Amino acid sequence: MKLLVTGGAGYVGGVCAQVLCEAGHEVIVVDDLSTGNAEGVPSGARFVEGDIAVTVPALLNAESIDGVLHFAAQSLVGESMQRPEKYWHGNVVKTFELLEAMRRTGTPRLVFSSTAAVYGEPEQVPITEDAPAAPTNPYGASKLAIDHAITSYASAYGLAATSLRYFNVAGAYGALGENRLVETHLIPLVLQVAAGHREAISVFGTDWPTPDGTAIRDYIHIRDLAQAHLLALTTSEAGTHRIYNLGSGAGFSVREVISACERVTGLPIAVRDASRRPGDPAVLIASSERAVNELGWRPQHNDLDEIVADAWIFLQSLGSRAHSAK
Repeated sequence: MKLLVTGGAGYVGGVCAQVLCEAGHEVIVVDDLSTGNAEGVPSGARFVEGDIAVTVPALLNAESIDGVLHFAAQSLVGESMQRPEKYWHGNVVKTFELLEAMRRTGTPRLVFSSTAAVYGEPEQVPITEDAPAAPTNPYGASKLAIDHAITSYASAYGLAATSLRYFNVAGAYGALGENRLVETHLIPLVLQVAAGHREAISVFGTDWPTPDGTAIRDYIHIRDLAQAHLLALTTSEAGTHRIYNLGSGAGFSVREVISACERVTGLPIAVRDASRRPGDPAVLIASSERAVNELGWRPQHNDLDEIVADAWIFLQSLGSRAHSAK
């Protein structure tokens, strides 16, 4: 298929674009490089730099596209609390323009990069797709609004759509990994301490109702996540909007993640205890049973040490590449 990937210069979008290329699809990546890196675009994909609200409609009009995988988004929870207008416009308004372009051109398939943030502070874990959606920040609310819009477009216009709600994505795939100017994810932050790029890792809350007092999260390897996108694309059904949670189904505490990073790197990690952050739930673990049963998805890389090891190799490669460029 000929596929258009928005946000394909970012971490998740880039790895998914790579997997699509490896599966034999023709891939066009659109990214404005506001947070992505041009070097994150797979070599097998065609890259078009531009704003999705302008560039994507033009491409859909000019070329016969079989499907869109939509990753481009504003995605910092804290920033969304301070600048909600950036999230309502950057996520909701621009995705509406994409949906309209798909409707006008009859583009048949959409896979949307959603988030577990739509669930807010869940009442029960593991979290199923039937759990109440009650986001606690504009980022999660904007993603939920997009899901509602996609449902209506699928019903009215026959769009074959799938939303994938990620939990904590980590790891790397070869030369592609997490490389952001503003990093907020735990595993790369901890590894930055090991690499000497930051002094210590802050642990936000040591009095949670968990075995070691720190928050528990569900980590999914980026390779497994990318495989789910490929399955979602190839099994989509016209007029149907499917929603799936993607996680490992297992939880690891912050201290367990830090210990795994110490094991993998062989280096000590300095820790700084801090108070809880408002809105952080104690435990977030996904139920991916629906994705397993309906998509035939089988995560292959759930081992925490493997996830950390791949991320560590990638982080070290960044230093090697920077040294080689001098």
